[in-house]
Amino acid sequence: MLLAVDIGNTNIKLGVFGGDEILATWNLATEIHATSDEYGGVLLNLMDRRQVLSASVSGVALCGVVPPLIYTFAEMCRKYLNNRPLVVEAGVKTGMRILLDNPREVGPDRVVNAVAARHLYGSPLIIIDLGTATTFDVVSKEGDYIGGAIAPGINIASEALFSRTAALPRIELVRPRDVIGRNTVSAMQSGIIFGYIDLIEGMIKRIEQELATKAKVVATGGQVYPFAEEIGAIDVVDPNLTLKGLRLIYEMNNES
Repeated sequence: MLLAVDIGNTNIKLGVFGGDEILATWNLATEIHATSDEYGGVLLNLMDRRQVLSASVSGVALCGVVPPLIYTFAEMCRKYLNNRPLVVEAGVKTGMRILLDNPREVGPDRVVNAVAARHLYGSPLIIIDLGTATTFDVVSKEGDYIGGAIAPGINIASEALFSRTAALPRIELVRPRDVIGRNTVSAMQSGIIFGYIDLIEGMIKRIEQELATKAKVVATGGQVYPFAEEIGAIDVVDPNLTLKGLRLIYEMNNES
């Protein structure tokens, strides 16, 4: 079995694969000061509850945007899974050309998402990852990663509105009934929820105009579901896209 680990700024998503099938997934809070022993104890407990034997894990694939935790998880894998993980970084085979001014600048999770989406859904592609940041990644019709865009995530925007104003409250991010809010909370919900819907729809339109073609739109990330039903331009919702990409890249780098 393969353990795939995606270390994000807010959450860490883990999944166990048997072949190409996901057998179990878990989400952990990202805690930069947690030790390899703490994460190892949590992981073994979670695996035990799903009846996944740690001894059956024969490989680990890892990507992350929190550098200190990459070392922490590598150490955890060594100590608790007797395994050295494949860390997606410069020099790792991905099967995808990165056509950027500086290819090393692109986050490894974005490359992993692009690899998975191209393999599963073809190209050209727009991949939207709704997490701590809202990212748009673009794969050309030739299958190359050609760039994208980055915006603040919806939780960051909502928290900034609360923390940087004296009178506005912290709110629950749910869809309001009307665009025109009749009170402060519904007005904030409208501005944030409908504002982000229009941001996403507008970015899809602009990217397709620049590509001069329609693209398949794939959405993923922890905040994907509040928007998936609202945005008709989203063709596929795949919450496990990054884990699937990690599996594919692991296999590319361990071909006999």
